Amino acid sequence: MDLTEDEKYMKEAIRQANKAWKLGEVPIGCVIVKDGRIIARGYNRRNTDKNTLAHAELLAIRKASRVLGDWRLEECTMYITLEPCQMCAGAIVQARITRVVIGSRNPKAGCAGSVLNLLNVPQFNHQVELTEGVLEEACSVMLKDFFRELRGRKSQELDKE
Repeated sequence: MDLTEDEKYMKEAIRQANKAWKLGEVPIGCVIVKDGRIIARGYNRRNTDKNTLAHAELLAIRKASRVLGDWRLEECTMYITLEPCQMCAGAIVQARITRVVIGSRNPKAGCAGSVLNLLNVPQFNHQVELTEGVLEEACSVMLKDFFRELRGRKSQELDKE
């Protein structure tokens, strides 16, 4: 089976999410692509870095800006395994990222259409093209499995007390 270009890059975002999982972090991964090549990768590191800002998207934006030598990431596409939160959606707009591809929705905190849609506020000076549901099943299952495992560990810890 041939993968679409979106699926190919989302698979790499999933690989990044797996790095987060190995650290015990919520498995969220992200890659930024420009001109057909990955210029930055990121994965969730909030607990590891003890930093609220260590979201996959923000880490990837920082790296991409270094690679391009500019804070503007025009003509870039970001692939994220989970719909971005309000902080990351705001950063995506501020960075002028052209397009965002999302694996799965985040009904509790998603700001690309689930709770709010900060990527397409007409009053902002930049709107983002959005593609949803790329490898949705794989992205969703990964998160469900992580939280099931986490609940199991917490339950075992409580049993030991």
